[in-house]
Amino acid sequence: MSVKEELPESVAKMLGSAITTQFASLNREGAPVDTPLLVFPSEDLSTINVATGLAYPAKAERARRNPRVGLFIQGGPEEPVVSVAGMAAVRDGDIQANALRYIAEVGGYGSSVTYDWDVARHAVWYWSRMIIEVTPRQILWWDNAAAMDAPPRRWQAPADTRFPASDKAPEARATKAPSWPAVAWQDYIQEFLDRNARGFVTRVDGDGFPLPMPARSVRVVDGVLELDMPRDVPWPAATGAPACFTYEGRLTLIGSLSGSGEETRFAVERMLPILPLVKDGDQVWKPAADTKAALMTRLGEELARRGQAIPVIPAQKPRSTPGGLRRQARAEGRA
Repeated sequence: MSVKEELPESVAKMLGSAITTQFASLNREGAPVDTPLLVFPSEDLSTINVATGLAYPAKAERARRNPRVGLFIQGGPEEPVVSVAGMAAVRDGDIQANALRYIAEVGGYGSSVTYDWDVARHAVWYWSRMIIEVTPRQILWWDNAAAMDAPPRRWQAPADTRFPASDKAPEARATKAPSWPAVAWQDYIQEFLDRNARGFVTRVDGDGFPLPMPARSVRVVDGVLELDMPRDVPWPAATGAPACFTYEGRLTLIGSLSGSGEETRFAVERMLPILPLVKDGDQVWKPAADTKAALMTRLGEELARRGQAIPVIPAQKPRSTPGGLRRQARAEGRA
């Protein structure tokens, strides 16, 4: 049986039309880093797929070094809440094919549709993608967000499950990432607190998988984040454990976690630099001149490492996949 057939219908249906996920991977020091991404699962849910731009490949390269990754996916208020621990396989052997696949999966909704395709298709720095296929090892779910203080239900991959390997990494030396702006987190966090934005905390579970979980509330007290977390988070109790906190991927903090439930504390060590495309969504399609130059330079260098040419983005948008149509329906409120 497929993963889809083994899950409750409500869980499978939500996953099959979900638009975004929190995606967590591990850096060289073993600390989790969490970023929200568009998600496009396979039809049978054998893989739950995400992607990152080849011009900003850090997420994929972390997953290639250590394939243990975690996802958190949620639909509407009364839909299931799902946590996935999975093994990642990075696909970057054919960036041209990845671009066409990505457009077919996500090009029918999201910010790209706010521009005519004649404009959006020129954003080759965005459509040139490394795809990360995540094969679930464990799926936890709750009936809805309000049920998250109770233990989740669980699906476990069979013991003989084969987890695909990533495409071989380029042999040429990796290029240096651009120096994106950095700011003091204390000066930047207030806007998220003022509008009660949803924050996510990520910690590594007992099997080494970084699992994001939502915070119910956040306060800053004496330079420490005081969090109200669900009582049944899938992490072992530990003080000072490496952790990540993010607001929408636009503010991402690395630090350590202690406590539990409504008395969880996150001690901040540093804030990650902000990618201009994340800080200002319009720059995805119409970047400032210096941002575009940096992205195109990095894209060219990464393609050269792989012996590949800049992808050709077609004048006619590729037809959406069945999953892409379902996600478009959800985005338009028709799900």
